[in-house]
This record gives sequence, C-alpha cells and structure tokens, in this order.
Amino acid sequence: MASTTVTEVSHAINNFYDRKLLVKAVPLFVHTKWAQIRNIPKGSTQTIKFRKYTLLTAKTTPLTEGVTPAGSQLAITDITASVDQYGDYVTITDTLVLTTLDPVLSETAGLLAIQYGDTIDQLTRNILAAGTTIQYASTAAARTDVTSAMKLTKAEIQEAVKTLKGNNAKKMTSQVDASSGFNTSPIPACFIGIVHTDAEPDLLDLPGFVPVEEYPQSRTVMEGEIGMIAQVRFIATTNAKIFTSGGAGSIDVYGTIILAANAYGTTRISGAAVQNIIKPLGSAGSADPLDQRQTSGWKATFVAKILNQDFMLRLEHAVSS
Repeated sequence: MASTTVTEVSHAINNFYDRKLLVKAVPLFVHTKWAQIRNIPKGSTQTIKFRKYTLLTAKTTPLTEGVTPAGSQLAITDITASVDQYGDYVTITDTLVLTTLDPVLSETAGLLAIQYGDTIDQLTRNILAAGTTIQYASTAAARTDVTSAMKLTKAEIQEAVKTLKGNNAKKMTSQVDASSGFNTSPIPACFIGIVHTDAEPDLLDLPGFVPVEEYPQSRTVMEGEIGMIAQVRFIATTNAKIFTSGGAGSIDVYGTIILAANAYGTTRISGAAVQNIIKPLGSAGSADPLDQRQTSGWKATFVAKILNQDFMLRLEHAVSS
C-alpha cells in the first residue's frame, strides 16, 4: 500500500490554528486591554513613533491695544518603541499521535495560546510596573517601609485618583475588545485598577466598595472585574505585579496599577502579530529520516511602552495573610 509524506501544512489548516491561537489567548489576560494600539505596517520598519503635544500655557495677561503678542511655540515629544520577536514551540512525536485519542495539534494550539497570552500580558505588566508615578501605602516612604499592616484602603484609592486628576488624566471610556484583540468597545467613564487576586478580600471589605453582583443590570461587567470604589473599577488577576520579599521584614509588596486614558501603548507588526507555525512529520527531511517528529509553535511581534507617566499610578501595599 502506497503512503504519502506531507512536508507542508496547507494554508487553510494554518489559518485554522492561527485563529484558534488568537481565540484562546485574547480573553485570558488583562494588561493590554486599555492600551493605545498602533500597528506597524508589514515590510516597513521595526520602530514606531508615538507623538504627543505639550499643552499650551494659559495666557492671563490682557492684550495691549495694537500690540501683537509674542505667541507660543508648539512643543512635541516623540516616544519611540521597537518591536521584538517572541515565541516557543513543542515537539510532538509520531508515537504520541498514534497512541492518544486526543486531537493533539488542537490541544497543543490551546496550550500555546495560553503561553502566548501569558507572555504578552507579563511583558506589558512589567512595563507598567516600572512606571515612575508611585504611591506607597499609609506612612511608607519607600517599598522597604511597607509593613504587613499597610493594606489597600478607600483613602489610599481616593488619594491615587486625586493624583491622577491633578495630572489632568482622563477616565477610560473604552477597552480593547476581547473578541478581536484590536478593536475597542465602549465602557462607562472610569479609572481602571489592576489588582492581584490576593488583595481581593481587602477590597471587598472596604466601606463603599460595590461588588459586581450589585451593579445595575445596565452596566457591563468587564472580564475579571470584581467591583468598584472611588471611581476605580478593579480587575483582579494572578498576573498582577508582586515585588517578592520587597517590604519591611521581607514581606511581599503588591503593585496595584491604576490607569487613566492614554497612559500606554502596544505595537505589533501587521500580519505578523502572532502565528501558529506547524511543521508536520517528515518536514525536516534527512534530519528526521523516520518521520518521528513534528512541531507546533508560536511566534509574535510585540512591544509595550508607557506614553505618559502622569496618567498611571502604582500603589504599593501589603495584603491580608
């Protein structure tokens, strides 16, 4: 009986697994959902330039009759970011394919999707957690001063909001749509707090905290949202930043990130945002002479960048044990 060796996966099959990768990855992680997204056209460059204009100073001195004032000059700040490639793959043996009832490639695509989403989420989190607008809980003046008693309070959250408003930060009115990973969907105006799930009990105990279960039916609940207080809607995730052993007595310090609009951006190369790459049995030629190995992997282009330090704040605190 004749056999056929397949050395290339069809375009249709690759498209199927690319879609599976995206569908599984996009809804799972939260740190990219409130970014400005600016894709780089394929075949152009690795670097993108975000441009912002400095506000003009108010002019409170009356004009002198017949005298032309000096006028103002536009001040422009360019923020550049260069995308990098990330990726990984797994090897699937012919024995595994022959001896399991599971659709191996489909299951593998799901696992790779979670890994890809986790990677992009952590990359974005690490950029946000390096922001320079920092508020330490209670009387702490540095991370090493944070004690186990310095937990999230309503007053701390109100102070963070006051800081953002004092910086002329605007509330969020949209988030990246989970169904596409690119388009946005509207949300009621608010600030967004990304908090670790370990801090959820402390938030729920705060006077005035409104859990999602008590929202009016007209309010859409965001994925991972646990409730709101002091104009901040909180999203809980195990990927939120922890500074392990960073506090007094080597306690863990939690970095809750509170975001306003236009605080940060993300970029990828159009058409190469993420790919599921499958190399079937026999595709390696003489390197796999008995058609024993195939691989499935992902490759992505990505960069995250803070665009305005004044429009985000990191609140460092402890949690209840």
